Amino acid sequence: MSNINNYISENKERFLNELLDLLKIPSVSADSAYDADTAKTAEEVKKRLVEAGADNVEICATAGHPIVYADKIIDTNLPTVLVYGHYDVQPADPIDLWDSPPFEPVIKPTENHPEGAIFARGSCDDKGQMYMHVKAFESMMKTDSLPCNVKFMIEGEEEVGSENLGTFVKENKERLEADVILISDTGIIANDTPSITVGLRGLSYVEVEVTGPNRDLHSGLYGGAVANPINILCEMIAKMRDDKNHIAIPGFYDDVEILTDEERAEMAKAPFSVEEYKKALDLSDIDGEEGYTTNERNSIRPTIDVNGIWGGYTGEGAKTVIASKAYAKISMRLVPHQNSEKITELFTTYFNSIAPASVKVKVTPHHGGTPYVTPTNFIGYKAAKQAMQDSFGKTPIPIRSGGSIPIVALFEEELGLKSVLFGFGLDSDAIHSPNEHYGVFNYFKGIETIPLFYKYFAEYHNA
Repeated sequence: MSNINNYISENKERFLNELLDLLKIPSVSADSAYDADTAKTAEEVKKRLVEAGADNVEICATAGHPIVYADKIIDTNLPTVLVYGHYDVQPADPIDLWDSPPFEPVIKPTENHPEGAIFARGSCDDKGQMYMHVKAFESMMKTDSLPCNVKFMIEGEEEVGSENLGTFVKENKERLEADVILISDTGIIANDTPSITVGLRGLSYVEVEVTGPNRDLHSGLYGGAVANPINILCEMIAKMRDDKNHIAIPGFYDDVEILTDEERAEMAKAPFSVEEYKKALDLSDIDGEEGYTTNERNSIRPTIDVNGIWGGYTGEGAKTVIASKAYAKISMRLVPHQNSEKITELFTTYFNSIAPASVKVKVTPHHGGTPYVTPTNFIGYKAAKQAMQDSFGKTPIPIRSGGSIPIVALFEEELGLKSVLFGFGLDSDAIHSPNEHYGVFNYFKGIETIPLFYKYFAEYHNA
């Protein structure tokens, strides 16, 4: 691997500058005002894959943003790694909370990244992590040391639910045949504590609407006599959990996976300080379901959260009004064996059942996702574990993430393939938030480690 590491070292400045250029393009998939920029980003990814040495590089149109496909088949007798990533990013709002413009990347040190971190929208999620794979592939190609076949599938709609990826996968099963899927869209515990994500929570996301009177009313003339949808919505939301932070929806826990004491003990080996956790988030105390630790609450237990709530007058000054409607967006994170469609149905039934007769309610499902677990006896996991062992000098800890990557379960269902979640970000990197950043150390550590995965996966596969 010394040739690869030498190549990375010799091209370090270029590798970094190319990522900075990619981060300057505002590929916000949720906002049609950025459609041209999103398409431009796809073209840039295609260009870099061609330069790296990939074949059959193509921008594949979908009903939404395109998917960039590429491959390099060096020997059909060798195993094939399918790399998945996304080039789209979250909206940068609220812009005024950024210390520097979100699409003008700057590098500066932080407490967790003393060597410097790249501040820009998409730096960690997922352009920086996706681009590690392009540069790792280039490094293997230019040093004639690629030990596996490789295919790339880089999409532009992950941040809006990967709406068209399923269709692409179903229509291209033969083209996407592989032995493992490699994804870097997760993280590690710390730069001196490597870890591999072996579990993801699923998702059920809904929007609710509560309607009272047929128009906004004067709160003096009608207050106390007419139902206030905002008040009622708040009361209904409060009924979603009991005083032990246990979700009150009947049947919600019926299919929840219960981990053994041994599995929970293994999870507890991950270093964690409640005091540091509170300090980092400026919290006086933690909160969550009774009977579980913080790390268990945010990974192996299901949750329900309000992501947004609005209604009535929110402008400057006062307006005495009883709003006709109130709204909320609500997400439920799910654990293995829970089904997002079933949970959405249970939520809808319960939400309707607790509504008073004075209002009408409407529940609109948005998108969902299935929970996922990677077996630690899978050769893909073993290859990732050995790769990190080599590059970090420490055995990585298997962890379960509280986040969701819905397409991982889709890949297994449609392609019959397990995924390895090989991320290098940190929880403190502020993904989806103002001042998102990604460590320069982490970017290059990923480029260094990915070729080791290929090496060990080829060895284990052919053993």
